[in-house]
Amino acid sequence: MPAGPKIDRTLPSLFPTTPAWTLPLMNELTAPPAYDETTVFLPIEGDRVVAYEIVSGAQKWLAPLRSQMEPAVGDGLLFLIDAEKLSALKATDGSIAWQLPFTEKLAVRPVWDNGWLVLATEPGEILALRATDGHLVWRRTLESRAHALPALAADRVYIPTAENGIVALRIDTGEPVWTRRLGGSPNDILALDQRLYAGANDNFFYCLMAKDGRVAWRWRTGGDVIGVPISDGDRVYFVALDNVLRALDLKSGVQQWMRPLPLRPAWGPVKAGSTIVASGLTATLPAFDMKEGKPAGDLAAGGEVAALPHALEEPGTKKPLIVIVTHDIAKGASASLAGRTFEPAVTPVGTLPNLIQIAPAAPAGTPPRP
Repeated sequence: MPAGPKIDRTLPSLFPTTPAWTLPLMNELTAPPAYDETTVFLPIEGDRVVAYEIVSGAQKWLAPLRSQMEPAVGDGLLFLIDAEKLSALKATDGSIAWQLPFTEKLAVRPVWDNGWLVLATEPGEILALRATDGHLVWRRTLESRAHALPALAADRVYIPTAENGIVALRIDTGEPVWTRRLGGSPNDILALDQRLYAGANDNFFYCLMAKDGRVAWRWRTGGDVIGVPISDGDRVYFVALDNVLRALDLKSGVQQWMRPLPLRPAWGPVKAGSTIVASGLTATLPAFDMKEGKPAGDLAAGGEVAALPHALEEPGTKKPLIVIVTHDIAKGASASLAGRTFEPAVTPVGTLPNLIQIAPAAPAGTPPRP
């Protein structure tokens, strides 16, 4: 099977960038936003979640639910965790599709992939639920809790653990496939069909073979790798706390280019068209050409960035768009959309209304607690 999907290198650059809209939310975020193909979901103060259509900036719905951590999105659903329950909301209108009583504390946020919802608890259990209805398919206790997000690829789920190892489980049964100890606790994983890529807190970036967990190669960095690496099918790109963005050959690990960053990265890199954007807790984000690493421009965020930016393509075209959420102590959070071009310009949407729109109640017959 291929190592990963090839990215079309004829994609346009994000620059020159034109603002499309800005939404003053008049509330702080209570958790990072989540995205699907068309919508941004923002957990905000007052135990509410608000959904906006990305291209137009129009509000879709507002639901009175709290999210303790970044939601997961998939199967047309938005998955939220609070102190008492796990809720699945319909992405189209915010109504409740199903709910489960859930009081276990999670080590990391929920992860959705290909119909599976994976939860990792503080005591070290991994739960795999059927995302469409919340049915518990299996649960497995590990020797160590998750240190970073689980990652799914092919028929496996990979768990980076606090005790310096990555554990591979079968996604259909939870049965262990292999465990590989590294020199430090691994961080977020990029999982492809044949290989895995992850940094660890021993200041190495690792490539492991998915079949058996063998270390194919490793690359020394000057600091911990931050966020999920990205790939274009030929290279893997990542940032580390030595404030450097690197591009390595996907198979050999040979460095293709590296660029020092004018900021301390807080999240992984983001690909927007043929451009890579690095982000930290700053108001200006540097961007680079994906092929050679040349500076492409600086992206003005309009305030201190509060979450990982989200890139997508304008529907019907290959023009890159990017959503940025910022923070302001006095004004609260704001969300903005920018892209290579917008003709005609989109009219900015007004501020978030004060009235809470009540989502419909959960239907009868919600699944029981696992």
